[in-house]
Amino acid sequence: MTWYLRKEEGIRTASTEKIGAPDGLWVKCPSCGKPIHIKELMQSEYVCPYCSYHFPIGSKEYFRILFGEEKYEVLFEEILPVDALGFVDTRPYTQRLAEAQKKTGLSEAVRCAVGKIGNYTVAVGVMDFGFIGGSMGSVVGERIARTIRYATENRLPLLLISRSGGARMMEGSLSLVQMAKTAAWLTQYAKTGLPYISVLTDPTMGGVTASFAMLGDINIAEPGALIGFAGPRVIREATGKDLPPGFQQAQFQLEHGFIDLIVDRRELRKTLLRLWNMLM
Repeated sequence: MTWYLRKEEGIRTASTEKIGAPDGLWVKCPSCGKPIHIKELMQSEYVCPYCSYHFPIGSKEYFRILFGEEKYEVLFEEILPVDALGFVDTRPYTQRLAEAQKKTGLSEAVRCAVGKIGNYTVAVGVMDFGFIGGSMGSVVGERIARTIRYATENRLPLLLISRSGGARMMEGSLSLVQMAKTAAWLTQYAKTGLPYISVLTDPTMGGVTASFAMLGDINIAEPGALIGFAGPRVIREATGKDLPPGFQQAQFQLEHGFIDLIVDRRELRKTLLRLWNMLM
């Protein structure tokens, strides 16, 4: 497994630091520095049992947390990315896609599913940062749009979990269109009167924040999540001013009214069920 760690100056990726055991079953918490056995970490929903640092995780882990032992059906995996623009920077976009698919075992940066969470059948979409930074290209937008439509047509509660650096630059304006498309489908979904809950994890940035991620009936953030449009470093350089402490982190966004709740991942499933009990 690969962890993605955020430093003050920006976002970078880092491999798991294996300690203690030759089989790599121990990881070191990047926040408090204490060793944690992988089984203990899984039991605590990938949250450090000592300091409550939330390890970044992907769709596979979130599906396990949400659905538990219940069965779920993965949706729209037949919709696959293509290089419509013939984009090349340091290497062809087709090569980047192939490398991301091989590295992550995913077909794109979002997986969508429908299944039982408690007593509720829920349409769910979860983004994977490991796939080209969780960027939203045309297929990510289309899968999310179809998940929203599926929830609308089948009258299901909708849950989207975001972790993304923003729009996918390799698809140009095609990626930007996804902002309007997902927002338009959410407008249709709102007419059902059913609840859309958005969960923002670390980081949720750019066009994802500026579209479906912040349009939930209830917007939930994980503790310490970086949430914004442009990153703190970019804003600091553009304005030439020092930013407030904790700028764009979950607590700052809660205090300024941009999100509704901060929920520990270990309490996420219980919180969702409690909200659905009230809103349904």
